Amino acid sequence: QVQLVESGGGLVQAGDSLRLSCALSGRSFNSVAVGWFRQAPGKEREFVAAISWSSGNTYYAGSGKGRFTISRDNAKNTVDLLMNNLKPEDTAVYFCAAQDLEIVHGSPAFLEVRSRDLKEYGYWGQGTQVTVSS
Repeated sequence: QVQLVESGGGLVQAGDSLRLSCALSGRSFNSVAVGWFRQAPGKEREFVAAISWSSGNTYYAGSGKGRFTISRDNAKNTVDLLMNNLKPEDTAVYFCAAQDLEIVHGSPAFLEVRSRDLKEYGYWGQGTQVTVSS
């Protein structure tokens, strides 16, 4: 089992920055990938970014490329999402989630197509609200 708790959401103005943090606890994370997703009112939950815990490799959705940065801190067991130049359309509840990676040739296989698919994630946090005013 992996437990996840998000923090760092809030109300900001357009153009501001915000750092979300996801604290992980439970078993070893060596074969885990952590993703950030968001869900705006009336819309489906969508992929934002993901990172492999062991390799640090990352994937991003097009909406966040160049503005969002996902990173992990192995010592603190956290995965952060730094969001710069926020826009009103970034307003949503942000969730972090974890997926178990398949071991291929002795290493966790972090595949882009699976990183973007919320059905691949078996562990979810409760979410944190981000509101960007214009």
